[in-house]
Amino acid sequence: HSVIMIYLSGGISHQDTVDLKPNAPAEVRGEFNPIPTNVAGIQFCELLPKLSQVADRLTILRSLVGQRDEHTSHQNVTGYPRTIAMRENRPHIGGIVGKMLGPTTHLAPAAVDLFPTMKHQPYNSSGAGVLGSQYDPLRADGDQLEVMKLNQINRDQFDARRQLLDSLTQMRRDLDAGKLTEFDTAQKQAVDVLTSGHVVNALDVEREDPKVLERYGRGSKTHLGDGAPMWNDQLVMARRLVEAGVRLVTVAYGFWDTHGKNFRHLKSNLPLFDQGISALIADIYERGLADHVTVLVWGEFGRTPKINHKAGRDHWAPVNSAIVSGGGMRMGQVIGATDKIAGEVNERPIDYRDVLATVYHQLGINATHLIRDRAERPIAILPGHRQPI
Repeated sequence: HSVIMIYLSGGISHQDTVDLKPNAPAEVRGEFNPIPTNVAGIQFCELLPKLSQVADRLTILRSLVGQRDEHTSHQNVTGYPRTIAMRENRPHIGGIVGKMLGPTTHLAPAAVDLFPTMKHQPYNSSGAGVLGSQYDPLRADGDQLEVMKLNQINRDQFDARRQLLDSLTQMRRDLDAGKLTEFDTAQKQAVDVLTSGHVVNALDVEREDPKVLERYGRGSKTHLGDGAPMWNDQLVMARRLVEAGVRLVTVAYGFWDTHGKNFRHLKSNLPLFDQGISALIADIYERGLADHVTVLVWGEFGRTPKINHKAGRDHWAPVNSAIVSGGGMRMGQVIGATDKIAGEVNERPIDYRDVLATVYHQLGINATHLIRDRAERPIAILPGHRQPI
């Protein structure tokens, strides 16, 4: 099983996308109208017409709770708030996947992180932390991708450097009485990935049919605000990577911190979001991947019910929404509900860490189990007794 996690940096407005409140007062309701989806009784924002036509392949979680008001990806990728995640050096979910499951093939890493390096540092993803750097997700952003392509050195130079590294490794092995270390194994896997071209080919979207790329929409590498770009090529890369055997792909997508001009921003950006996410969902199903690929789309918190004086919505941690698709799970449904102004949960609160427990469950990992860090100390994967939804 594989998971594609799409992180919406900045926190998207839940009440302007998948939890509209058309009967709320004007200062809450906003500018957008709901439209019917292809599932009776479920409505989305009018700017999401393509997603509305794949609603039967989605589950909308409208009652996420437990998130803090903090502009970071730590809660989404580790299950812990930033202060705790940094103090305890908590691992990225990809590190846990690498440690517990390992790669499906020696030519593909267990996890690939497509997060770009964003200006707001806390948006950026973390590594494997206390598990050890050998379990870091493979970064495939900018300079790292160029290194993977071996564009900076020719093959003879690369082979010479590998021979030197092999010599140093052999010296250490001799000193360690021939014991093979975890680093040696990670090093071999890295060399295999670099020389096989398997992952690089998966990242090369130009190998796709132009009609597929047109369906996704291209977007741009240019970052929005201090967050992520809306570069739909990364959504294509994510699908190609899971087809290549990668267990987990993390993507940072867009910038949704709309303290001002919320509706202008969404009018400009939701159409590309709608096109790209709906194309990914359709692709997962049409290519026969839906039983073993789960897609999760979410941000760090929701937005305030009341529109501020700058026509924006501020941070709102009490409730958030998420989109889930595939994974052999039941789709075409909404789980949970909020009150009349989308400010509080009034039906089935879902702790955001239960979303991560669901992701782990889909990957075959019991999130209630302990995992051993590099010092062989047992640590919890998630705080508390978290359960799949």
